[in-house]
This record gives sequence, C-alpha cells and structure tokens, in this order.
Amino acid sequence: MSAIDTVLVPIHRAGWPFIAIFAVVSAVLGLAVAAPLGWIGLVLTAWCVYFFRDPERVTPSRSGLLVSPADGRVTMIVPAVPPPELGMGPEPRTRISIFLNVFNVHVNRVPADGEVVAAEYHPGAFLNAALDKASAENERMAIRHRLPDGREIAYVQIAGLVARRIICHLKPKQAVKAGERFGLIRFGSRTDIYLPDGVAPLVCVGQLAIGGETVLADLESSEPQRTGEIRR
Repeated sequence: MSAIDTVLVPIHRAGWPFIAIFAVVSAVLGLAVAAPLGWIGLVLTAWCVYFFRDPERVTPSRSGLLVSPADGRVTMIVPAVPPPELGMGPEPRTRISIFLNVFNVHVNRVPADGEVVAAEYHPGAFLNAALDKASAENERMAIRHRLPDGREIAYVQIAGLVARRIICHLKPKQAVKAGERFGLIRFGSRTDIYLPDGVAPLVCVGQLAIGGETVLADLESSEPQRTGEIRR
C-alpha cells in the first residue's frame, strides 16, 4: 500500500449527503456573507470528509478470535448483563466498552464469524457515551450473535452526546463473517461487546482498538485477563 492510499481512503456512502451540505453552506457563506466564514466552512467540510472515511482493514482469520467491532479507546472492562431486549438472561458477562470520539473511524465491523440471532433497536437518551450508565439509558442497537461453536456474544451500538443516528444493516438469521462492515454511528458514540462465559479479554483499559483488526479475546486460549500500564 502506497503513502497516498493511506490518506485517500474510501468515504462511507452515508457521509456524502452531509459532505454535500457542508460544502454548499461553505460556498454560500464564503461568497454571499464573508470570506472568513467560507474558509471556516471549508475546514468543517474537510473534517466531515475525514469523519466518514471507511478504510480497508486486515482481519485475523483464525477461528476463535473476536475482533474489535469499532475503532476507539477501551474505557471499561466490567461484568454487566447484556441488554434485556436480546433475551440473553440475567447473568453478567464480561463487557468491553470502546469509546469513539469525533476523530475515530465510525464504521462498525462484525467481531466474529457466525449468525445473527437478534437485532433490536432501543430508543433512549443521549448522555455522554463514556459514562457507564449510557449502556442502559442511551439510544442503542443491540445484536445477539451465535458463534460457530454454539456460544453467543452480543455487541451494541450506543449513541452519545453528539450522535443522533445509528445505522445497522444486520438482520436475524443473517450469516456474517468477522471484519465485515455492519453499520455506522454518527457522530461521537460507543460500542460494547459482551464476551462468552469464561473468556478473558486480551485488551486493557486505555488501549486503542482498531475495528476489524484488534483481537479483543481468543475463545481457544486459556490466557488470563491482561493488565497494562503506561510506560515512558
């Protein structure tokens, strides 16, 4: 891959209407109101293009690996009950929460091969997605996913302070493969993933995850949960 390819990445189709609006408003402001406003609009248009970028990803293909469903920072690893609308029972599972700021890629990717069991939308608030209570109170789209070995995971797209639109293309009984694109959240947001019982996360709080590439857990490993520290 050339240096140009790393910069000129594809744009998600959901972004084109927003980019067009930003560009038109920028032109109107610059020509009809004041040139400085046009330059400000141009910067915002460039940011909009950057926000909706949709780069290719190289997904590890070994069986048993669960890859990150989103780009962002791991903010929490805690026991939590999956969203009730998925019908996965009252027992807590290990939940990994990934916070996406407005500069992260916001395209979501499937964590593992398998089949979609349920895809449930839940209306709610638009609290700061970094808060723990956002998992229960914010607008969300929750996915129940059966793995090839019969175990199940869940992953959830959660709206945030700025996000006002969750896009999800998954349907019940749909076969999926790890790393495939399945949706997008505009603009800042969070994605949670609930691991199967007894599976330890291979990431640490504070670590940056790359959607479709970073391995969050290994179903075939007995390695204990990892810890991490900032080193200088």
